[in-house]
Amino acid sequence: MTRKPRLLLLSPVFHGYSMSIAAGFRQLGFEIATHSYDAKQTFGQKLSHKLLHELPTRVGLGDERPHLRHSAAAADAIRGLRPDVTLVIRGDQFGESVFDALDAVGSRPFLWLWDEVRRTAHDAASLARYDHLISYSPLDTQAFKDAGRACLHLPNAFDPAMTPTPRHSPEVIFIGARYPRRDELLTAVADAGVPLRCYGREWSRHPFDRARTWQLSGPEVPAARDVDRAAGYALTAGAPAAINIHGDQDGFTMKTFEVPGVGGVQLIDRDDVSDYYEPGTEVAVFHSADELVALCERAIRDDHWGDAMREAGRKRTLAEHTWAHRAAKVAELWA
Repeated sequence: MTRKPRLLLLSPVFHGYSMSIAAGFRQLGFEIATHSYDAKQTFGQKLSHKLLHELPTRVGLGDERPHLRHSAAAADAIRGLRPDVTLVIRGDQFGESVFDALDAVGSRPFLWLWDEVRRTAHDAASLARYDHLISYSPLDTQAFKDAGRACLHLPNAFDPAMTPTPRHSPEVIFIGARYPRRDELLTAVADAGVPLRCYGREWSRHPFDRARTWQLSGPEVPAARDVDRAAGYALTAGAPAAINIHGDQDGFTMKTFEVPGVGGVQLIDRDDVSDYYEPGTEVAVFHSADELVALCERAIRDDHWGDAMREAGRKRTLAEHTWAHRAAKVAELWA
């Protein structure tokens, strides 16, 4: 019997998604360890990062890409665990010590991009260090292939182990960062009188959130502070609907799979979601502020419509869009 390769996942903290991905590989029988290379455990470390990296960059006196800051611990993890395959998520802050460690133990490196490559510090030279690329972006995937790089297009997914008890609320919700298009649409929803609440540090009016996001003011929409992933899932499952608004991304957000995964009603702004879900049955698509307002109002008043969408969307997610499904696709790269 052929031994499955030992895996190491080098990942940013980012809401603990590395644990869900690792669980997906374990479901397939892989031995996998995780290392969160950007973990900042204490308030002092977080404050230091703000003052030594973010602030100088904002005033044009520094570079916020601390290439060596996370590398030593990541290299130690590689040398200590000696994985056959190392999956690196994002990884644009790594210095030479990481690649020296990969070479020393003979580990095959794969780069997994959860964002468009233009939003990272990667360049042609850093991408060339990896045996294979994995991207959530269809456009980046095609561009990589056109440039002669091996790349797998892999959408995001949902972790069914995190299915919550719904936290019921009469408000439509949005959870996520604040971008101009989101600002515009969510302000229109609030102005239309729809019960709405936006969760996240960039929406929050709390003084601490204003300070850490470098914002003196915010949009005039009902808002609350950050919630962790589990609490966000509970809110999503119990709300009349959850709104998913993309910016200039061509890949689909985590929320695309998480909202139906937890049994939520997803209102999404992209017709090409039909690659993954049936519009009108498993998710609801809008194209304008007026359509979004109308869908929010329907979700609030029509439980039958919403409950049917919850059931259908969750069923599709569990059948096709879990992290175990995505892990199986990645595993084919070294089969």
